[in-house]
Amino acid sequence: MSRIGVVAALEREVAPLVRSWKTRTREHSGRSYTFFENGDVVVVCGGIGLEPARRAAEAMIQEFQPSHIVSVGFVGALDPKLRAGAVLQPRTVIDAKDGSRTDTGCGEGTLVSFGSVAGREQKEKLCKAYGAAAVDMEAAAVAQAAQLCGVEFGALKVVSDEADFDIPAMEKFVGADGRLNAAKFALHVAVRPWLWAGTIALARNSARASRALCGALDRYLILVAVAEITKGGTT
Repeated sequence: MSRIGVVAALEREVAPLVRSWKTRTREHSGRSYTFFENGDVVVVCGGIGLEPARRAAEAMIQEFQPSHIVSVGFVGALDPKLRAGAVLQPRTVIDAKDGSRTDTGCGEGTLVSFGSVAGREQKEKLCKAYGAAAVDMEAAAVAQAAQLCGVEFGALKVVSDEADFDIPAMEKFVGADGRLNAAKFALHVAVRPWLWAGTIALARNSARASRALCGALDRYLILVAVAEITKGGTT
């Protein structure tokens, strides 16, 4: 059976699913990646942002030759009706950088990938500009890497911050490789009491989102595997 590749930004997004999986480390384009493997499914956490996501997807494709690759992780809600923990399987993924669109072939609604963390005002602008339900920073790059290599693409996302929520300023703690320096961010917040409530709320919502995502991803992978088997039986 063909492999299914999963690309997340941060390990904490998929930790409940992969914590007991086998791991292996591979080098790709000067960076070391940890891959989590369970049967025919491989997960890699490439970091935050479009460029880290693209590189991680390329590493996944080169090392494991998946027939299907899915971008998973946390998103910010643009639709005010969406609550933390809501799972989305978007039909359309838009790259806000150039307006390019990817049809995932299933699901519904639109996800837009933006080049930086979107606060409340930016979320409102993106909602008006694209009619999207949610915003992330990685899916469009994974989609483009998959298309270039002729690999089927899908997206599965979960809301970690609602439309009216302003995320604490985390971007300056993200390195060029997309990795979040959690220790420095924690120190930054610790001496700024006005950030405590928002950071605690984000942590709580992120934990809830991670559990919801991993449950949905487990079901998604079963459906993809069944589709692969069915496809193989009809060729």
